[in-house]
Amino acid sequence: MLTSILRGAAAGAAGTTALNTTTYLDMALRARPSSSTPEQTVEEFTKRTGVSVPGDENSRGNRVSGLGALMGILTGTAIGAAYGAARGLGWRPSTLTGGTVTGLAAMVGTAAPMTALGITDPRKWGAEAWLSDAIPHLAYGAVTAATFAATERPRRDFRLRIRR
Repeated sequence: MLTSILRGAAAGAAGTTALNTTTYLDMALRARPSSSTPEQTVEEFTKRTGVSVPGDENSRGNRVSGLGALMGILTGTAIGAAYGAARGLGWRPSTLTGGTVTGLAAMVGTAAPMTALGITDPRKWGAEAWLSDAIPHLAYGAVTAATFAATERPRRDFRLRIRR
């Protein structure tokens, strides 16, 4: 089980790279700005917990930006680990199904905390916002599932062989 979880975490890290690549490609092609929701999430979390991020205005802003990005990496790695755990427990979807489910889990895993903190409301998103969020998360799921599958050992046939 531990091996499955670790393989899932590594696959989730690869998926996170795919998500970031897809996001940055979208930003470059459409000249859209980066999202401020990760930083807003850090700010709201620190406000609610009483934990402070040290530094003057500039250095603190840089730290908050870094923490927002790290939250995304942690989320992607954790969801990959959960995928590995599910596989270790016997869930055997196709790579397409596993990737789709994992991509949707990643969408929920990022949007749910931001929604709960009042930073965003997916019910108010338009089609463009949904696509900007769904496509990178589906890329995440596809790469996570494919990477996990690529690390699986082929199952051996342990039937007794009778010599003639």
